[in-house]
Amino acid sequence: MKFLKPFFVFLLLNFGALGIGSFFMAEGPQGDWYLQLDKAPWTPDGWVFGVAWTSIMICFSIYMVSLYLKRFTKKVRILFLIQFILNISWNFLFFNQKHIDLALVNITLLTFIVAVFLFTYLKDLKIKSIFILPYLIWLCIATSLNLYISIYN
Repeated sequence: MKFLKPFFVFLLLNFGALGIGSFFMAEGPQGDWYLQLDKAPWTPDGWVFGVAWTSIMICFSIYMVSLYLKRFTKKVRILFLIQFILNISWNFLFFNQKHIDLALVNITLLTFIVAVFLFTYLKDLKIKSIFILPYLIWLCIATSLNLYISIYN
């Protein structure tokens, strides 16, 4: 019971961020602008993004509950808020405003923040740190996709 209530709160926050981000991305990946971009050869099919983000946010919610129960300091709350804002704003910058280079800075910062979570709290969470790895790995892939688009468009 100690786990479930915060788990549902973090699920709500994390999926809420995805929902808000989707709301701000205009036509998104179905829009003519995105479809005409020169994309990286390793760009996954569209359905992969939905599956990936769903899995990532479930795992990240487990990670955040573990951190919440172990050490929910002001620093953790600030890092989470920064992560939340960067996650939402990438969609707006990239798809809505078409600021590819600014979106690259944004996703690079997001990747850095997620890495800070991993390495700062590794000693506290030990094996439970594995739950943030899908987020970090996906962000590395997504950053490479954004970088490719930034270079070739």
